[in-house]
Amino acid sequence: MTAMTEPVPFLDLAAEFRALEQEWLAKIREAGARGSFILGPEVSAFEREFADYVGVKHAIAVANGTDSLVLSLRALGIGPGDEVITTPYSFFASSEAISAVGARPVFADIRADSFTLDPAAVAAKITPRTRAILPVHIFGHACEMSELGEIARRRKLAIVEDCAQSFGAMSAGRVVGSLGDCGSFSFYPTKVLGCYGDGGMITTDSDSANEHIRRLRNHGSGKPYLHSELGCNSRLDEIQAAILRLKLKRVRADIAGRRKAAAEYARRLAGSAVKTPTASAEAAHVYNAYTVRVPNRDAVRQALADAKIPTALYYPLGLHLQEVYRDLGYRPGSMPVCERLTAENLSLPIYPGMPLAHIERVCEALRRALG
Repeated sequence: MTAMTEPVPFLDLAAEFRALEQEWLAKIREAGARGSFILGPEVSAFEREFADYVGVKHAIAVANGTDSLVLSLRALGIGPGDEVITTPYSFFASSEAISAVGARPVFADIRADSFTLDPAAVAAKITPRTRAILPVHIFGHACEMSELGEIARRRKLAIVEDCAQSFGAMSAGRVVGSLGDCGSFSFYPTKVLGCYGDGGMITTDSDSANEHIRRLRNHGSGKPYLHSELGCNSRLDEIQAAILRLKLKRVRADIAGRRKAAAEYARRLAGSAVKTPTASAEAAHVYNAYTVRVPNRDAVRQALADAKIPTALYYPLGLHLQEVYRDLGYRPGSMPVCERLTAENLSLPIYPGMPLAHIERVCEALRRALG
């Protein structure tokens, strides 16, 4: 293959691993020598460092991002009979967690410019059964937390931020995860801050929520072999905490690399039929995904695939129209903005250190496909 016919990587995790390999392997050897593998010193140190970065009192490491949502909702007392307003435009875990605690997800439409919850749509969905709002900071763009926070305060609702795709993004001058009652993070390998397996974190300023979540993640146990409630087994291991500590030290540079790639995309696609992501200074976009909107999306995607350029559809169907939620009564047309965006969205390759030549290839192929 010539350089021009080689596939463009969608995400280059192997290069990142090579850069950290020796430091991480040394940390694994240290953990082995200590004989400490679960909830040890690496996890404790990572929790402190993570809390400092986000700007909160507490950070509680758990097994994955989905658990971080479920345990946050449980710690806030949300369960059967309650309603939680969230977005129809997200990975399934956002609504699945609501259902998992026995509550009812209520979907509100999104904004076309940012793919995030529309505060006016949220306000219109509140009923006497509403207990919380679960905004999703999607693709690296933070929600309008000033407006959502005001709605929550006025109506006495909790906020659980889903920050899985937006570590390091900002809203209202603060880092996401510090703007609600709890913040939920995923460390799935593709995230801005990702590990080499599964992992998650919950952030909160509440002492009572912190204590409750720490019990819940460890089978409802506050003391060894003494259980005050039914919890689960949701603990981050030492080896994953070790790589996350290493990556946290360089995450600002990684975010800068993502922003640099995004700026190159925006410059090269200016004036085309491609609608590039909103990037307001206040939101401090971190570009976990670079999701554009294009006409004739499926044909464009095929043209890029023919040019050996991989893309992704985040997401092809709104959560409100998923088969599992048929009983909620939503129909096509219920969420018009979400439904329009699911037909137009296309996520392009992006990662820190992405070669400029690859960005140029993607943009050239896009322009050709759009005529």
